[in-house]
Amino acid sequence: MGALDEGPLDLELENGVKLGSIELGFEEEPETIAIEDAVRVLLHGLGEDVNREGLKKTPFRVAKALREGTKGYRQKVKEIVQGALFPEAGLDNGVGHAGGAGGLVIVRDLDLFSYCESCMLPFQVKCQVGYVPSGQRVVGLSKLSRVADVFAKRLQEPQRLADEVCSALHHGINPAGVAVILQCFHIHFPNLESVFLDSNNQSWVKVLVRSGSGVFENDNAEAWIDFLNLLQFRGINVEKARQRDSSDQFWCPSQSFSGEKTSSNNELANPGMDAAVASILRSLGEDPLRKELLGTPCRFLKWLMNFQNSKLEMKLNGFVCGRIDLLKPNGEVTRSENQIHSELNLSFWSQCEHHLLPFHGVVHVGYFCSGGFNPIGKSLLQSIVHFYGFKLQVQERLTRQIAETVSSLLGGDVMVVVEANHTCMISRGIEKFGSSTATIAALGRFSTDPAARAMFLQSIPSTFTT
Repeated sequence: MGALDEGPLDLELENGVKLGSIELGFEEEPETIAIEDAVRVLLHGLGEDVNREGLKKTPFRVAKALREGTKGYRQKVKEIVQGALFPEAGLDNGVGHAGGAGGLVIVRDLDLFSYCESCMLPFQVKCQVGYVPSGQRVVGLSKLSRVADVFAKRLQEPQRLADEVCSALHHGINPAGVAVILQCFHIHFPNLESVFLDSNNQSWVKVLVRSGSGVFENDNAEAWIDFLNLLQFRGINVEKARQRDSSDQFWCPSQSFSGEKTSSNNELANPGMDAAVASILRSLGEDPLRKELLGTPCRFLKWLMNFQNSKLEMKLNGFVCGRIDLLKPNGEVTRSENQIHSELNLSFWSQCEHHLLPFHGVVHVGYFCSGGFNPIGKSLLQSIVHFYGFKLQVQERLTRQIAETVSSLLGGDVMVVVEANHTCMISRGIEKFGSSTATIAALGRFSTDPAARAMFLQSIPSTFTT
């Protein structure tokens, strides 16, 4: 698959901004201030008080995360590569392939993240990149990762990301060929209406793409055989690699919902919020009028408005909270009062109020049916979880609110464990891929009985997957 077209990429290689991290005083730069102002507009549109504790610094945090996460627009690829080319001889007898003359080089399992150009949510990338040296010179291995990261740190689409990495390395190294395979994982975030109807929502959309140049340009070339064989035992089904001419036009869930490439601005209830998102795009170095970005503000807002601060009375399964009849007839007491009842792996989706980035996972609820209460139904517990999940949240507060609500329905003896994956853990400076968080709330008997806590915790599945 070719990625050698000259044009905008070559111009960037020659005229790109110098490589460098965001300066310490970047909070005073016009782009940062513009993003902060736009975030305040979005928070107001959600019905939030931007001056409340927890949100005061959110505009700055969001601006910092977005600018760090899209710093690839301000980096120069050419300087990364050309400063790290080293002479390396091939075989002495000239027969065969090795070293700086035909020896395949692969860097595997590079963890990257990028921002989806369709919805502006971050997505994860597992990158496999290799090249065949020529001219008796090689490039420093770390530079393959750095070049991939430059293009990942932009608003992207998987196939274009693979093509740009491939083309940049080919132009920068001038090898016999470059091969890139990306495994991309996009969070599949449900909307508020659908999740109450179907809690078995797919958490991730996955796609596998590849790009090749030179000896890898032909998908059936022999050069791919060695490359792919070295990846098979990494759990990669290379036969599913999507080609450039694939009929699968969309990978972002926000587009696959509607089957439309773009959404009309007329669908938006708040044009001011649409203008705020467009301002963010410009401040990051993008053109909101670029064809692929025309519908991005609308799609981003459609997702964001799931977390609108509503003053409506809380209703769960058609009953107003506090009027649900969970009492046993005639105060009947059963053995269940001394048994731990539990509901495990209740799914949830939420939005971090500090960075406006999604986090999601599972909730485990354990309780004693004290005071003559009947066990609570799974559907009601799931509704409680969703009610508190679809807000601007922090995980600690979410855990406490679920526990307090369930406790008010069942008489007090409740334990809640929330396990979550936070997008902000991968899309900010720390970039901790594969990490997860767990929080606990223990009320009533669980707060004073270590044996009860241990029994419930041991019942939780040992592997957290979402």
